[in-house]
Amino acid sequence: MTGIAVEPRLRITEIFLSLQGETTYTGLPTAFVRLTGCPLRCGYCDSAYAFNGGSLLTLSEILERVRAFQVRHVTVTGGEPLAQPGAVSLLEQLCNAGYVVSLETSGALDVSGVDVRVAKIIDVKTPGSGEVERNRWENFAHCGPLDQAKFVLTDRADYEWAKHVLLEHGSIRGCGEVLFSPVTPGLAARDLADWIVADRLQVRLQLQLHKLLWGDEPGR
Repeated sequence: MTGIAVEPRLRITEIFLSLQGETTYTGLPTAFVRLTGCPLRCGYCDSAYAFNGGSLLTLSEILERVRAFQVRHVTVTGGEPLAQPGAVSLLEQLCNAGYVVSLETSGALDVSGVDVRVAKIIDVKTPGSGEVERNRWENFAHCGPLDQAKFVLTDRADYEWAKHVLLEHGSIRGCGEVLFSPVTPGLAARDLADWIVADRLQVRLQLQLHKLLWGDEPGR
């Protein structure tokens, strides 16, 4: 007798509607699915509340909640979403449902299995993050025009390191965008802007719109 298939479940911290605060989708109404758990401990992490807890939901339940928001864009974030094997299936189902889907990932885990329709936002860990050794450079071999490499910078040393990385790991340029973002609070956005302009660096300065609007309030 054939057993009944059990639908995969994911541990979810929150599902909410907000404006996208980062990437080239900034300002667009977006449904966020925040998965629980992360194997990294970056010094500037602003979502440590997602390290533990959460509730188990089936993929169908997640899609039902997303559908209720009636928006076109969905971001799967964390924590580190790819730490849960079922995240790849969730991303695929969201794409199949017709959403514009992005994945926010630390870059420390393999992205090769992620659906090519998903915009992968890969966070390149700088020395100032405390997790620089976790960068999985081979991930950039699986990137294309939809994908974006994000450097969160804590100081001038991080900026100089990031410039060197762009030269050393040319595959990063295979991403559609390279984003430089200042840690807030910490590095002054104006200072980072001045450095980029002075060096004529072909990157996009990014500020965290959601923090400017709502601070560090969860679910925003």
